Amino acid sequence: MLYIQSIILGIVQGLSEFIPISSSAHLVIVPWLFGWTNPALTSLTFDVALHLGTLLAVLVFFAADWGRLIAAWFKSVAQFKIGDDPNRKMAWYIVLACIPGGISGVLLESKIGEAFHNNPIPKGSMLFMAASIVLLAFLLWLADRFAAHRKTFGQIKAKDALYIGLAQALAVIPGVSRSGATITAGLALGLEREAAARFSFLLSAPIIAGAGLKSLYELAKQVHTGAVAGAELAIFPIGFVAAAISGFICIKFLLNYLKKHSTSVFVWYRFALAALVLIVALARG
Repeated sequence: MLYIQSIILGIVQGLSEFIPISSSAHLVIVPWLFGWTNPALTSLTFDVALHLGTLLAVLVFFAADWGRLIAAWFKSVAQFKIGDDPNRKMAWYIVLACIPGGISGVLLESKIGEAFHNNPIPKGSMLFMAASIVLLAFLLWLADRFAAHRKTFGQIKAKDALYIGLAQALAVIPGVSRSGATITAGLALGLEREAAARFSFLLSAPIIAGAGLKSLYELAKQVHTGAVAGAELAIFPIGFVAAAISGFICIKFLLNYLKKHSTSVFVWYRFALAALVLIVALARG
């Protein structure tokens, strides 16, 4: 049963990391709803597996883009010049946009973990998450409904990247959603839907990598002290593969979907999810 649960959570992570519905919320909600209490599913080991899986998905899908951006970034550093090269500009825009999220992660991650990774999860934490889900849904609807959506990916400017990065800093709160916050900000700034999603996905790689490296360091210390259970190591590759495959499929789906459709289906999904969390939390007292 543990293996099936790990596959389900890996798929959930891969899908919800890139669709604007909040992966952190779903990884809390799914075990909470079904009463999955095995500590291996909430362990640092499994968390690392899921993060590395989604990181692999975004690196593989955008491999050509990353090749150009990384080469351009190193050239800009070596020559101490950005100039008019769009790849150099975009590489530095991604760096700029990652700074607020990195700061918020360092300052707030441990406090958020205390509120949402206890077993059982306090009712107040779940109600707070429901409110966050609803708030982001409303903001996403406003941005999609009333913004112009005329800017292409190549027209992103430094100030756009900074604003999107500031929005990403809020994603440390379960329910907000990293992709939801960044796509919402991109839409509000006038980006085309597909362009907002593309920048969001590229922006996710450094943040996921940073979180993954930090978790790997902590995991290495646990392995050294013998604090890692065998069940945690057994489900590591399962969660990794499930998250990587579902994440890759999700990126491809969403980029194609947003070329022709609005984000309204995700807005309504978030409203329904918040209602479910609210009802179950109140029913359980």
